[in-house]
Amino acid sequence: MRITPSLWFDSQAEEAAAFYCSIFPDSRLERVDRAAADNPGTKAGEVLLVSFVLSGEHFTAINGGPAFRFTEAVSFAIECADQAETDRYWDALLEGGGAPSQCGWLRDRYGLSWQVIPRQLGEYLGGPDPAAAARAMTAMLQMQKIDVAALKAAYEGRA
Repeated sequence: MRITPSLWFDSQAEEAAAFYCSIFPDSRLERVDRAAADNPGTKAGEVLLVSFVLSGEHFTAINGGPAFRFTEAVSFAIECADQAETDRYWDALLEGGGAPSQCGWLRDRYGLSWQVIPRQLGEYLGGPDPAAAARAMTAMLQMQKIDVAALKAAYEGRA
């Protein structure tokens, strides 16, 4: 058994899948299916469903029309090894019209929400010292993109 996230786009499923595949390693478009007949979201011959793999995980994207939009109620979290990886994914996902949000969250140009989180965030927020963790939390709540050095300084009481 496999559970595959399915993403609903107005008409940009193939474009979005190609964009995501260009960002993440071990990613590829697998299949593009066109509508066999007119339907509520697409016309006959237009791209209907795209199957793709991101970092080894399977996804589908459908061109379903404008009836539904993404919200922050569902997001994809990227656990990054360090600040450099955080910066790379943050910048790539914002490219072309994305919007930063708070605490490591952003919306890409298609409206999909992502959490770009360095692994150190969990270490500082869940550390054994409650006062240090509170300082790190306070610092994080002021950030858009997570700054590992500033988080560490707050955790250690140097900020």
